[in-house]
Amino acid sequence: MARNKDFDTTQVLHKAMQIFGHYGYEGTSLQILLEGLGIARQSMYDTYGTKKELFVKAVRHYLNEKSSAVVVYLQQKQTVKQAIGSIFNEIVAALQDEDRRKECFILHSAIDQVPHNSDIALMFEKDKLMLEQAFYDALVRAQHEGEISEKKDLHAIAQYLYHSRYALTQVAKLTADPKALNNVAALTLSVLED
Repeated sequence: MARNKDFDTTQVLHKAMQIFGHYGYEGTSLQILLEGLGIARQSMYDTYGTKKELFVKAVRHYLNEKSSAVVVYLQQKQTVKQAIGSIFNEIVAALQDEDRRKECFILHSAIDQVPHNSDIALMFEKDKLMLEQAFYDALVRAQHEGEISEKKDLHAIAQYLYHSRYALTQVAKLTADPKALNNVAALTLSVLED
């Protein structure tokens, strides 16, 4: 009979995101990982597989959780500009929060692995297609409702918004100045104005 796990598997994935976010994939030793996760080596292998497999699962969990929230939020009944502004404000708030930003930094390790790991490359490609489409659909709605000028290239703006989300993580990694994040977010949102 299989033994029940004495740990929350989702919570362990969140811990893994923080650890990989802090040390990077290469800098995370198995010892650091096990101590940070608070589980035994065999439990990690039985539940998540190797360090590499755990990393892929943690990245997948991060992307699914964050991107799904963005898609749902963009589909809610409010003005599109307000929705996109709230999404970027939430990213800034997360990156200014010492605990929440640790999870976000897993993106740097993951992006570094894209050229070397086909699973991660595929995840980012799917994420990009899904989010660019979600931004594009929202922008089309905004244009139909008169929020955004007819002259704007909505595909280009959707791509820009997708990449700007990741750029904010880079800004947070490079500076401790919270104003820098606010400035970059505000300038990003200015593309929606006439």
